[in-house]
Amino acid sequence: MESETTLPGMTSRNNSAALSKETTLTDRNQVNNQLPKRDIGTPSSAWRSRADAWEFLGYAFKQLAKGGTGTPSLAGLQDQAVQALLLLQAMELYWAAPGLASVAPLLGCVDSGDYDAGLEMIRGMSHLMPSVSPAPVSPGPASPGRVSPEPGQPGAGRTIPGVQDEGSRGPQPASERPRFEVLFVDDITEQEAETLKAEMLAQRRPSDAFAYELIVVPSYEDALVALVLNPAIQACILRPGFTIGSSQPLGRDLRKYLAGLVSPELAGMPPLGRFLSLAEQISELRPELDVYLVAGVAMESLAGSLTKRFRRIFRRQDNLDLHLSLLSGVAERYRTPFFTALQEYSRRPASVFHALPISRGGSVGNSPWIRDMADFYGMNLLLAETSATSGGLDSLLDPHGSIKEAQDLAARAFGSQKTFFVTNGTSTANKIVHQSILAPGNVVLVDRNCHKSHHYAFVLAGAQVSYLDAYPLDKFAFYGAVPLATIKARLLAYRRSGRLDEVKMITLTNCTFDGIVYDVERVMEECLAIKPDLVFLWDEAWFAFARSHPVFRRRTAMAAARKLEASFSDPGYAARHAEQAASLHDAVTGAPADDELWLETRLIPDPAKARLRVYATQSTHKTLTSLRQGSMIHVFDQDFSEHNQESFREAYMTHTSTSPNYQILASLDIGRRQVELEGFGLVQKQADLATIVAQAVARHPLLRKYFRVLTSRDLIAVPYRETGSAMPLRDGLAALADAWQHDEFVVDPSRLTLDISRTGVDGDTFRHRHLADKHGIQVNKTSRNTVLFMTNIGTSRSAVAYLIEVLVKLAESFEEERPARKTPDAGLVAGLTGATPPLPDFSRFAMRFRRDPLSPDGDLRAAYFESYKDGSTTYLSADDVKARIAEGEEVVSAGFVTPYPPGFPILVPGQVITGKALEFMAALDTREVHGFDSERGYRVFTR
Repeated sequence: MESETTLPGMTSRNNSAALSKETTLTDRNQVNNQLPKRDIGTPSSAWRSRADAWEFLGYAFKQLAKGGTGTPSLAGLQDQAVQALLLLQAMELYWAAPGLASVAPLLGCVDSGDYDAGLEMIRGMSHLMPSVSPAPVSPGPASPGRVSPEPGQPGAGRTIPGVQDEGSRGPQPASERPRFEVLFVDDITEQEAETLKAEMLAQRRPSDAFAYELIVVPSYEDALVALVLNPAIQACILRPGFTIGSSQPLGRDLRKYLAGLVSPELAGMPPLGRFLSLAEQISELRPELDVYLVAGVAMESLAGSLTKRFRRIFRRQDNLDLHLSLLSGVAERYRTPFFTALQEYSRRPASVFHALPISRGGSVGNSPWIRDMADFYGMNLLLAETSATSGGLDSLLDPHGSIKEAQDLAARAFGSQKTFFVTNGTSTANKIVHQSILAPGNVVLVDRNCHKSHHYAFVLAGAQVSYLDAYPLDKFAFYGAVPLATIKARLLAYRRSGRLDEVKMITLTNCTFDGIVYDVERVMEECLAIKPDLVFLWDEAWFAFARSHPVFRRRTAMAAARKLEASFSDPGYAARHAEQAASLHDAVTGAPADDELWLETRLIPDPAKARLRVYATQSTHKTLTSLRQGSMIHVFDQDFSEHNQESFREAYMTHTSTSPNYQILASLDIGRRQVELEGFGLVQKQADLATIVAQAVARHPLLRKYFRVLTSRDLIAVPYRETGSAMPLRDGLAALADAWQHDEFVVDPSRLTLDISRTGVDGDTFRHRHLADKHGIQVNKTSRNTVLFMTNIGTSRSAVAYLIEVLVKLAESFEEERPARKTPDAGLVAGLTGATPPLPDFSRFAMRFRRDPLSPDGDLRAAYFESYKDGSTTYLSADDVKARIAEGEEVVSAGFVTPYPPGFPILVPGQVITGKALEFMAALDTREVHGFDSERGYRVFTR
């Protein structure tokens, strides 16, 4: 905004109604537009309740103004309006607009009965209020390409990032500029706060690319609350005068969450220690934000020691520089080097005498037969189609310009040392990483239930594959994840057999298709205690969004690697390792103690020997904004330059097309921008919306008759859960943080596995006939008796409401189909709720593909290519295979058998087929099974 907002009819109210924890309010009842009661306190997630409260006030004042004062039918509505305002009074301190100053005048209007004045105030603030629906797309800065010129381009070094070039397209109207909020932390009077806002407002210029408003909070705790609640905050300014505790009526959950962040030692710290502590907490909660320090005296003595924690340090009088720095910091995150370069290229005239007839629309625009392609996709897509790598563009295979910059920005956003873009999906990303690390004969430990791309990568690399079994969820016909004890036992077995040096890497899926998430830090820490040079590949195809949330982030590969790096540099950590090592080794011989002791101990690696070599592959297109097949490889490898740089480059060359899709690359660049500027708010909503669905199913009498959302207690066995919450996010942010801090496995709250067994309909039929065909609801993953729903950053409240509505309609239809009994068909239900064939563990490789009878690993490559030999394979029906097994014959699979979804193989080349595998395959309801011929049966080796 160009000036401070003045509300029509605003009056002073010094003695507004005091907040009381007994005052109550809940979400708006969609039937009667009332706000039922609940205890008031600042909630730990406010985006929905805040938007609903403001929307309800608009409705309430309109109705009250129509009815006048004293109308009996509207007496309750007045009370509801007061409650809404009291809730907002507990929250608006943490937003710049409408802000806390807007609440007292509205309370005054209710007390005086002047509802017309209140309605006018609300209408005057309507452009400032939070939207229940996504905000309209902002056109962005007037000249994105000029926000920060490329080195060597005209104007480079002469423009200020975040300030538009005066000669570009002219000043952009303030209403069209992207807006953000700045958190200012200092204990100052209301008058001082208004003066500060006015001083910063005076620095604005028509050429500014962005607009911002200040939020002033007095304390350490209030600063943390603001960061948790308000995703619009893009920068923080600290002054040493802030206090510690908040005087706001914080809710119990928020208080409990803050207790884990605010150290009791703060009270005894000097101001320097306090603002250093706060800066570190800001970095933990929202690492994308810029943090500035405004110091009063002796700032020169602080500058050299604070550069890692603060973007810049200012004197109190440096308002212009502070203003320009705020704009510059946001402009750096707003930059999209490759997307901008592609836009500029598409605007320039060009003649194509090379590949791509479709480039510039050449083969489309004048065609009477395919012109509808341009009508459907638009000319921008065709103008941006090119094989050029010059003119501001770049080569994906040898990036030195805009693509390299875009990848560097992605590395910053996702916390990696290096990031590489991949344009043909995470399947290819996985193959690149494996081929860069593994050589023929290297042993790789891998979850047997990982995506099929890993298995094919092992064939290409020639690795010895040692399959790990995840814990089964037989009742629901899918797997969980691999327990840490299983991983440690396998590593210790290799050590015991003298083959630990052959083990090169471990590959695990985090999170799984069904939402099971590992404690990544602990897994790596304990594995490195046994094998200090072990390489980790975390397949985070479904977990790219987690970087944007402070609770989810700690379980990502890159965050865990950085945490361990910091731990390894701590002298105290080395001392703890030395103490533990003494108890795990014989004092005389130095030999390791029995494996049982190692399995029972939470292991601490030797920080002098352990090397952090961590890779993560992410399907950006699955959970963030990107065109399909847009993926990234994130690298945190302390030995990358020495051991893997060249082999990685060759693997990247092997699997990357020489004609990468520029639209996918541009979308990856844009997706990274979104992560840094609004990722936190979007992911917060994503998780909350899933919780809304779960609560609706649990509370609606007809829904809970036929459906049940599986909880952590269903999906994670007791040994892997220290905390007891069934759905931690439903119980609050504190419960969520506690579970994600302590439990071996947790469930991604944005994934809802719906048990449909009581409907009498199997998962595949439910997915296609009832959801897709009848109601246009798309899901991907089912099992015999479950359907997986996932919210994402694009999910809206309307979509969630529609899903709930559809589930109610389906439940009603199931009810109507059984009018006599009013219960689901007993036979069908029994088939889906009763005992099912147990999920098969990996059996074993046939002896000829193993090194010795005791070896758990096998030569997948040899088995794969043996099937190429004439006469080496044949097809057998399931009955024939079963009969041969019964006769004691070893039947060996000649190929992969992979139900899709979820995309992991039940059988691999060289694996001995067992009766359990046959039983499971017979019970599958998946339509698409790769590698299995429904007419001819299983392809097996003839000998």
